[in-house]
Formats: sequence, structure tokens, C-alpha cells
Amino acid sequence: MDVELRQLRCLVAIVDEGTFTDAAIALGVSQAAVSRTLASLEHALGVRLLRRTSREVAPTATGLRVLAHARRVLGEVADLVQEATTGRASLRIGYAWSALGRHTLAFQREWARSHPGTELRLVRVNSPTAGLSEGACDMAVLRRTPDDRRFDTAIVGLERRLCAMAADDPLARRRSVRLADIAARVLLVDRRTGTTTTELFPADSRPATKETHDVDEWLTAISTGRCVGMTAESTAHQYPRPGVVYRPVRDAEPLAVRLAWWRDDPRPSTRTAIELLSELYRDA
Repeated sequence: MDVELRQLRCLVAIVDEGTFTDAAIALGVSQAAVSRTLASLEHALGVRLLRRTSREVAPTATGLRVLAHARRVLGEVADLVQEATTGRASLRIGYAWSALGRHTLAFQREWARSHPGTELRLVRVNSPTAGLSEGACDMAVLRRTPDDRRFDTAIVGLERRLCAMAADDPLARRRSVRLADIAARVLLVDRRTGTTTTELFPADSRPATKETHDVDEWLTAISTGRCVGMTAESTAHQYPRPGVVYRPVRDAEPLAVRLAWWRDDPRPSTRTAIELLSELYRDA
């Protein structure tokens, strides 16, 4: 079985771009070449990777698993090329909504000072594992426990839960709020990657919800005053927005901040990253 890097790049491009035509543009080849390359990969593996209809292209169940491995392989090859050509290794840390909040800059600077031979790259991927399962990163910052046994995690700190609301909301005049204050509002949530669910509230007093999939969309909707949100403290530090204020939810349990990595492929710098982040959160 011969699987080539160009075949893996082709599969990733089709999924990322959404169509064969756009994948061809991204790769700088013809649409026919994209079709042939994907067909050769499916033939080599003996499985169907993509489900094609007149409206969309989507990975099959097997395709999703192959895609995750393809991203990891391509990421490792990119790291190999970088290290060979520049002499510097890299560490990619993924995150979904917010990286490390107020600790982000301190972490970047301390890493650059103490590990000049390893470039730190923070990668935003709005997926449940912040790009880890997709192969977009080597480690990921998570604020909920992954249910995938392929990953190991370590808690590096705790963050308060905050309520985000329009600046002219009556609740904005308070220094903090309670869950009961939010229960009568429309709560904007991201079920795919967010940390807020109605289960945080008593069963007989749960708010109505609307769904969003992006932090900018979330902030824009909240600024209108038609809804509120709950989020980790790091979001307030990373995404200050005119027209939106954040207030602590004093009766909500804090969030655990976890660092996650592939159980079968830990990076040599995993322990160092855990210790540095734990120290930053502890000192704060």
C-alpha cells in the first residue's frame, strides 16, 4: 500500500475548501487532478473517504478518521521541514474560543525566553478538541473533559465563570450576578465547543437558549441586548468588546483549564508546558 503526501494534502484540501473546484484552486492544480488524486487514495486504502452529492462533499465515518491522521502526518512533515531548514522545532497548541486569557502573553514570552530552540504557535480551531483530533495541533487548551480515550489531559488552572451582557443591560450595574439572574434571559451557547449548558441551572429554572458557533458572532449578538452569555474568564481578557461587559457569576463553579495531548504521541515538551502553565495560574 503506497500512500503519498500529495494524496493526503488533496483530501484535507477538499474537506477544508468544501468543493473539488475550490480544492483545485487552493492546490494550484486542475479539478480533474483533484478527482484522480482522491480516487487513487481511496483505491490505495480500499475505502470510501468522501460522500459526494450535488450540494456538498462530506467525509464518511472512515474518512473522518483518515482525515485526522492525515492532518497529523502533514503537521509532522511541516515540523520536520522547519526543523531541518531552520534548526528550530515547533510546538502547536490549539484552542477553541480563548487561549489562556491574561496568561497568554506571559506564556508566549516565557516560552520564547526559556525554549529558544522550539517555536511556540497558538492555533485557533473551533472544534471540541481545539484541533487536536483534527491534527491541527500537538497539544490543546480545553475547558471541558474530552470523552476521547485517545487523549491524556492535565489540569493547569481554574477560571471563574463570567456573564457577558450588553453594556446598557440593568445587570451591568452590578459587580456580580447569580445564576437566578440569568435564568430569565435568553442564553447564547455554543454546544459544540462551549462550556455553558442549561444543566448549570436548577432543573426548574433553566433559561431559554439560542445557538452560536463563533466567538465574534456570540459577542455581536450579546451587544444587541437580546441575549446574554456565560463564558470562561479568559474570554473577557482575550476578547474585550465595546458594548459588552463581563460580570462574575458568583454561585457558578469555576472551570478547570486542561492541557490535552495524544496519549500515544506525547511531545517531549509536554511536561514543561504543563509546569509552566500551572505556575502561571498558581501565581495569579
